[in-house]
Amino acid sequence: MSAPLGRVEDLRSLVEDVTFPRAREWKEGGGKVVGSFPVYAPMELVHAAGMLPVHLFGAGGGVEIEAADSRIQSFVCSITRSTLELGLRGNLDAFDGFVFTNICDVARNLSGVFARNFRGKTVEYLHLPQNVGSGAAVDYMTGELRRLLATLERMGGVNISNDALAQSLRAFEENRALVRDLHEIRSKAPWLLPASEAYVLTRAGGLLPKEEHTRLLRETLAEIRSRSSRSMDKMRILLLGSFCEQPPFALLRAMEDAGCYVLDDDLALGLRFLDRPLAANGDPLRAIAEGFVHGAAMSSVCHTVRPKTEWLLQRARELQVDGVLFCTAKFCEPALYDYVPYKEVLEKADIPHLHVEFEEKMTAFEHAKTQVETFVESVMFG
Repeated sequence: MSAPLGRVEDLRSLVEDVTFPRAREWKEGGGKVVGSFPVYAPMELVHAAGMLPVHLFGAGGGVEIEAADSRIQSFVCSITRSTLELGLRGNLDAFDGFVFTNICDVARNLSGVFARNFRGKTVEYLHLPQNVGSGAAVDYMTGELRRLLATLERMGGVNISNDALAQSLRAFEENRALVRDLHEIRSKAPWLLPASEAYVLTRAGGLLPKEEHTRLLRETLAEIRSRSSRSMDKMRILLLGSFCEQPPFALLRAMEDAGCYVLDDDLALGLRFLDRPLAANGDPLRAIAEGFVHGAAMSSVCHTVRPKTEWLLQRARELQVDGVLFCTAKFCEPALYDYVPYKEVLEKADIPHLHVEFEEKMTAFEHAKTQVETFVESVMFG
């Protein structure tokens, strides 16, 4: 077993490899692979079908956009264009199917573009409930999950039993509990676990078989808890706005180097979207539906009964942050729509905030680092 730091670097290489080596390995072994476009998809169902669930986060700047611009607008978010580019270049040939959800109009359109361009592959569009305050929301989502389950059964030529679903749900619940432990350490003792490291450890869970990722987290958590790092005089921040398209790794590092402890974030949110244990009610599909309707993480692409601004203030106070940093992808309408009310409520509460915009192909980070450094100095020493 490699040293923990070396393991993280290995995982970063895996995360940044746009050839999806583990998916190809699974496919070559006779298995099927299903990818999901951010933010959230019930990948327990894919696992129960004996297939490998893979979370797609675009190319992260790993390819030049060429063929995709002939099939989708050039002014939409980078993650959409680069995910399509990966498919057109053959990087997604190992995938047998894809799941899209109604997070935004662009994701909806991308599902149609995939269906037209990759006719040999299954493309499923899952309609997640929007009116979660309705008494029919859980029943509606359970029905959608059953529809997806039927699609997976046709793909795999198998009957997915309730026992298989329950077993997969337990595997995912165990994994989510460890991910929550990982991020709880960061929120309470950020000097033990940099945000960039927590991000890589979490993100790997969207590429590896779930059981393998669970073992990795157990080993890594034990090492993290034994660290002897000490707290430094840094600004404590909450990072929001990167729930779908992911900022370049170098940008995350630049923020930390500028003097920030990132206590919490919404990076790779789909991998920890159900942020509380699911109820055991005998019906795995209904348990997932209830978890989504009543316990989903707060996000710009998830409708909630509780006002998001109320949640933001409570979370900022729980973490005792010095400020909030909004890190949003260029052209991401959901994030930019939420930024306006978030900005207003933070100003009324006298909580400092900063907005930094990024895109996948971003290669120069000095300006963003200077922005954050100025923000830190104004708050900590102003």
